[in-house]
Amino acid sequence: MTEISFLPIELPGFRPDFKIRRAAVRGGLDIFDPVRRKWVALTPEEWVRQNMTAYFIAVKGVPLSRISCETSIVYNGLSRRCDAIVYDERATPVAIMEFKAQEVRITQSVFDQIAVYNMRLNVPYLIVSNGVTHVCCHIGPSGGRPVFLPELPDYGQMTGTR
Repeated sequence: MTEISFLPIELPGFRPDFKIRRAAVRGGLDIFDPVRRKWVALTPEEWVRQNMTAYFIAVKGVPLSRISCETSIVYNGLSRRCDAIVYDERATPVAIMEFKAQEVRITQSVFDQIAVYNMRLNVPYLIVSNGVTHVCCHIGPSGGRPVFLPELPDYGQMTGTR
């Protein structure tokens, strides 16, 4: 196993097991992303994404097949890329997740970024994390003010099946 200099991410009830290798061409590290089914560069933001998506799969019950990463959307003629989207059984988006490196503070501008994505997707759950701070809100069916949640939702909450 290659030594990782990223800080461990503390998520209750979760002990990740990642496949990590030395990148052949650029010399850094790669991590295997089971969502995208490929090796990707292990950056600080990718470390958070891998920990968080693995947590949602292992602990929060999100099926692997219902998550997409780096999904492109178009809003106001501009192409944007969502870090992760969770879908229900009808392939309707129910949550957008935005990840930042651990040293990036979760500020209003970070949350505004995911809110812009939601103007296109109109999901009920917005989740932002830097691996240290996790912020999640629920937005009712008619839009309205977001309600910030004390903990990350499970798949049943996101899909309304629980």
